[in-house]
Amino acid sequence: IKKRVPFFLNVVGLGDKYDSFPDELSGGEQQRVAFARALVNNPQIIVADEPTGNVDSDMTNEIMELLIKINKLGKTVIVVTHDREVVTRYNKRVITIDDGEITCDKIGGYC
Repeated sequence: IKKRVPFFLNVVGLGDKYDSFPDELSGGEQQRVAFARALVNNPQIIVADEPTGNVDSDMTNEIMELLIKINKLGKTVIVVTHDREVVTRYNKRVITIDDGEITCDKIGGYC
């Protein structure tokens, strides 16, 4: 695992923060470290529950671009969000679940 850490810190744009402590990182940087920590274990699926819920629009774009980058590494990425703008902008497969049942499953745009 130690050998993979620098690679994934670079993937999330934090290669220069290898020796940093959590209190030395911004909230957005801490969130990206969480993605790197998950990736080090080589999962096939990443589930991001409201990854843009508490960040500004610039950080939303950074997080979504990072998730796209992770997807391009061959990982399945599932994003849970209520943000219609994120859904519309990134135009991927959308599955809507209401009361535990799938009510819509389509490519692109909000259901």
